[in-house]
Amino acid sequence: MGYLVVGDAATAPFQELVAELRASLERAGFEHALEGEAPELVLNVVDRERPRPFRRRSRGTFVAAIHALDEPPPDALREGYPMLVRALANVSLAFVPGQGVWFTTLERGSYLVPAAAGTRALADAVVARLAPLARSTLVIDNEFRADLEPELWDGDEITRSISEAGRRLDELDLLPAPFPVEELVSERDLRHIKRLYGVGGLSYGNLSARKDETRFWMSASGVDKSRLETPGRDILLVSGYDDVARRIVLSVPPGIEPRRVDAIEHWKIYGEHPDVGAILHVHAWLEGIVATEVNFPCGTEELASDVAALLAEEPDPAHAIIGLRNHGITATGSSLDEILDRVAPRLLRQVPMA
Repeated sequence: MGYLVVGDAATAPFQELVAELRASLERAGFEHALEGEAPELVLNVVDRERPRPFRRRSRGTFVAAIHALDEPPPDALREGYPMLVRALANVSLAFVPGQGVWFTTLERGSYLVPAAAGTRALADAVVARLAPLARSTLVIDNEFRADLEPELWDGDEITRSISEAGRRLDELDLLPAPFPVEELVSERDLRHIKRLYGVGGLSYGNLSARKDETRFWMSASGVDKSRLETPGRDILLVSGYDDVARRIVLSVPPGIEPRRVDAIEHWKIYGEHPDVGAILHVHAWLEGIVATEVNFPCGTEELASDVAALLAEEPDPAHAIIGLRNHGITATGSSLDEILDRVAPRLLRQVPMA
């Protein structure tokens, strides 16, 4: 895999870390990207006051924006999240000499990779966190086919149940986001988030319910889950997966402009666990649940496989709750109402970081 390090570190400790990160990437099997190539991983060294985004030529490029602080931040999330947005990155890293490197992700917040015995050891620990994220495989493309049965153009009882579940999430104060992002970034930066990540609003999470043996209805990505109104646009029928092109196939009615879905995790769960009737994903937490080891980004094959594998180990995969590390939960059930009845009293808005 190709990598690039761009930008300049201003202080000697920061320069030393960047040099060690470069060496650690090569020890981990990354090769310096050739001119004209789209790298898989970019380490963008930015100035805290004037972060300069790296302009991707390929959306398959994973960008980590790294900056330095003189002392530990009083609130790592409030420090790192605006930097992630302003640098148009997938993850932001804040280097604090003597403390370590704070990671901040788009999904949920921050966690510390603590300083180790020497800069090389810290760099190796940071790269160990970055490498699986950069190497993960995104499945975010959709193929829309205007082949939805006419009797489903206005939806059915399942689409109505998804709309109602979205309203229930709003009543639980889990929408439009599980933390007050509007307090963490400026109005200008909030507009950047919506443009960069292709969302119409910061309404995290997804809801789906099985239609039949091979298909399921699912809420669109980045839309207000409390206002899932139009079948084929806000709620779409997932009818297949092209594993060669890595595209989710959606059946839609004619004459409507559909929105995108991130459905690979749900597709894998329904396919491997035929007794699952519905799936809820929210950026919240429950105590005492099993969790994935790596915080793979949303929409990756690796995250989908990890969640499906953990479900397979549960006593009842059709009624289970899996934690997505530093991210949220995925819950299965017979219906969305049944899932919400079961998990709502125990939901914690704050996801623990690790």
